[in-house]
Amino acid sequence: MTRTDGDPRRGAAGVSDSRLSLLSPKVKPFHLARRAIVYVRQSTPQQVAEHKESAARQYALADRARALGWSPGQVDVIDDDQGRSGQTAEGRLGFQRLLAEVGLDRVGLVLGLEMSRLARSCKDWHQLLELCAIFRTLLADQDGLYDPTDHNDRLLLGLTGIMSEAELHVLQRRLHDGKRNKARRGEVFTVPPIGYIKLPTGEFALDPDEQVQAVVRLLFDEFERQGTVHGLLCYLVHHGVRIPVRPHFGPQRGQLEWRRPNQETLQNLLHNPTYAGTYRWGHRQTDPRRKIAGRPGTGRYAADVGDGLILIEGHLPAYITPDRFRANQERLAANRCRADAPGPPRHGPSLLGGILFCGRCGCRMRVDYGHGRKQLRYTCSVASGSYAEPTCQTVAGRVLDGLVGQQVLAALEPAALELSLHAAADLQRERDRLTEQWQQRLERAQYQCQRAERQYQAAEPENRLVARELERRWEQALADVRQVEAGYDQFRRAQPAALTADEHAAVRSLAADIPALWRAPTTTAADRQRVVRCLVERVTATVEKETNRVAVTVAWAGGAASTHELVRPVSRYEQLADYGRLKGRIAELRDNGMSLADVAERLNAEGFRPPKRATRFTGAMLARLLRRGGRGPGRRPRAMTGATLAADEWWLSDLAARLRVPTATLLGWARRGWVHARKVGGATGGYWAVWADGDELDRLARLHGCRRSWDQKPLLAELITPKERPAT
Repeated sequence: MTRTDGDPRRGAAGVSDSRLSLLSPKVKPFHLARRAIVYVRQSTPQQVAEHKESAARQYALADRARALGWSPGQVDVIDDDQGRSGQTAEGRLGFQRLLAEVGLDRVGLVLGLEMSRLARSCKDWHQLLELCAIFRTLLADQDGLYDPTDHNDRLLLGLTGIMSEAELHVLQRRLHDGKRNKARRGEVFTVPPIGYIKLPTGEFALDPDEQVQAVVRLLFDEFERQGTVHGLLCYLVHHGVRIPVRPHFGPQRGQLEWRRPNQETLQNLLHNPTYAGTYRWGHRQTDPRRKIAGRPGTGRYAADVGDGLILIEGHLPAYITPDRFRANQERLAANRCRADAPGPPRHGPSLLGGILFCGRCGCRMRVDYGHGRKQLRYTCSVASGSYAEPTCQTVAGRVLDGLVGQQVLAALEPAALELSLHAAADLQRERDRLTEQWQQRLERAQYQCQRAERQYQAAEPENRLVARELERRWEQALADVRQVEAGYDQFRRAQPAALTADEHAAVRSLAADIPALWRAPTTTAADRQRVVRCLVERVTATVEKETNRVAVTVAWAGGAASTHELVRPVSRYEQLADYGRLKGRIAELRDNGMSLADVAERLNAEGFRPPKRATRFTGAMLARLLRRGGRGPGRRPRAMTGATLAADEWWLSDLAARLRVPTATLLGWARRGWVHARKVGGATGGYWAVWADGDELDRLARLHGCRRSWDQKPLLAELITPKERPAT
């Protein structure tokens, strides 16, 4: 069709009125003034490669556009979405380009072989219809021409979009049900995991390479010994063990490669039930709520058995037993840093971290360290952190760990003989596994070197272009052999192939003396935690009110439980459970005329213990205790006996006894200005005189009993301010 300008008898785009009368009445001159777009799409790359007729029919729609009145130069073809599904507009650049062209009012006609070629989603389909209706763009397929501004055509197009989406779901369900029915028989296989290969029949088999099988078995054995994925990773890196991988894509597809270990690979390997001989299908599913636009691989999650997961035990060749696999999953679940899991064994000095629970609220107690990890305390602070309530309870870690450690050693004592018999054998097995790994690595390196040599020898001497490259490969293989030999020699020097008689005797003697092994410098805190967790499932501690007595319940593995009581160190005499009996006994012994030193010895002999970290009473301790209770003479110096005090003034020691406050505490208040005080007898060698009337005595008593917590800060600020002292 030739366009002729200046002829008033011709319409838009140079189409004559007589020609327009032969076209569809839906085609208007403003449609022909814009472009026609042919949208071409096939769902999969296989269809693009094999279904040539479908592609030819779609490209032939350009002739349909010319028949409707568009010139060849006004017809564009968008085929950017070849090999992409119409289920969603995400990732379909051609469809997005089509929407943009329609929105810019550049398109008069959109053609597709079927409307399902444009979109299989009602959301995307109606978005296109809305744009076409706004900008008066026509749509056409092989059956007809549609105007989205006409209500009849709009209804027909809407029904077509619904049928296209329903057809997609029917096809997907039909294919999925057929695949699922085949998976129930254990006949659907995807890509084999590490240590397996896929046979021509489609089934999985153990990798025929002996070194690959040995490495996979080493991974499971060492995980049981290390207890954590990170510990396994450190072990592999320390001994130079690499992971065997056969890539599923790329030019090296199916070829064995040795790669450095990483945590994600080890996690996937340990969680895969295939290694226990269990067939698994439907493990990875997609949740649309978790998908992120522009990232096709997002939204995946691990399905449960009731969520479409198919498991068939004993269907595949196995590296470990199902019982070992389940034990590994329990250990991995316990190693998670979550509120419902104890977490992995740590390297801190704590023995009960993760398995100690509060006997009051039932929450897991937190491990607190102080002074460079020299002080250990277990604190129940869940209510404090969640509800701003006071701390539930705290227990000194040293005494509690000592109690549980003694119980564990007592439980292990009958197994000392068996432990001594297996310790040397276990150490020898580990050395044998590592020796086998080095020998297999050396054998593989030597084979690669011999292969490179044969390739070099087989090359024609005149073909230097090939010979030089083969020579370089041979030299590299020789260097690899020398490197492996050097590493193997270093390993043999550091680790003899067999234990000597002295080493056997040392291992057996150390294993027979479990307490010495427990306290040995080579036994780490994480090792002790692993031993405790093997025997103890849960420890519950309950502090008796605010006293120094703690009730401890140890729940052993197997269901047994034992109850114990310990005495924790406290900071005040009032926290002693037998404080009343202690005061009565001191008064009784003092009334009998005994000196403070003799009273201290008697109390120590009768089992009384002072607070804090002291283990024995002394005469000085009893003197301070008596002054606090008002039974002592007070600390009034003889040189100041004749000194006079003003009204409502007290010697500091007398006031401390009156308030039952430690003298050091009251002295600190005086230095901070929390009380009105003065020095009598000189600035350096004098003594403190404190003014306190009735109101001040009440304030100081309340100050002593006020908790030092954030919710008491306003009250504390009020109590540390002394009242105005009247002028004398």
